[in-house]
Amino acid sequence: MSGSRPELPGTALAALIDHTLLRPDATAGDIRRLCDEAREHRFFAVCVNPVWVPLARDALSGTARVCAVVGFPLGASPPESKAFEARGAIAAGAGEIDMVLHIGALKERDEGALLGDIEAVTGACRAGGALCKVILETALLDDDEKRLGCRLACRAGAHFVKTSTGFGPGGATEADVALLAAEVRGAGLGVKASGGIRTADDVRRMVAAGATRIGTSSGVRILAEAAAPPEGRTTGRARPLAAGEREGRST
Repeated sequence: MSGSRPELPGTALAALIDHTLLRPDATAGDIRRLCDEAREHRFFAVCVNPVWVPLARDALSGTARVCAVVGFPLGASPPESKAFEARGAIAAGAGEIDMVLHIGALKERDEGALLGDIEAVTGACRAGGALCKVILETALLDDDEKRLGCRLACRAGAHFVKTSTGFGPGGATEADVALLAAEVRGAGLGVKASGGIRTADDVRRMVAAGATRIGTSSGVRILAEAAAPPEGRTTGRARPLAAGEREGRST
């Protein structure tokens, strides 16, 4: 399912991470802190809701990419709405769009509806010079549905497939990342692992399984852990969040 875990240095880890904040109660101050952290630690991108794209663009000044989510988190918007949202985010400064596909259509294997759904957004991305990632929400799918979603993302001209929103019933797993990577590798798509990734060991396991990008709200903690001496590192998956704790929602 996966190879040996790569011993990634901090700079290599940071270059894989979309530093994420998608909580509905996020404030402008929260977004500024997110961007400050992205600049300081050289994360690849920040991932935010569309309303925060102009602020993130100005705060980052080109030091990291701005990624916006579309049709988020349910994917149950018409294709025209998703395309409109994507065009607006790109015009405001987003260089990447993470769209949630129509999960119900995928469950019904309605290929025509799914292609129209994804192509509406990939078309907007091509026109605006942005990358498109297709979120499958793998915890809701069986393996055949995951494979079909991957194939349609390839046909529709997406650049990545992505495991999870961070708002669904489960996040990224090594098995799902490996399945997605095997399905899209030949077409040259990347795989973004997201949801529940909170430790450096989580990142290494996802990369070994085939992930080429990581979505997490725990990037700063992950880099601090990676820089710690071996006896101070967390091994295995981080503990589940206790009741009352909040996560930045890693997508």
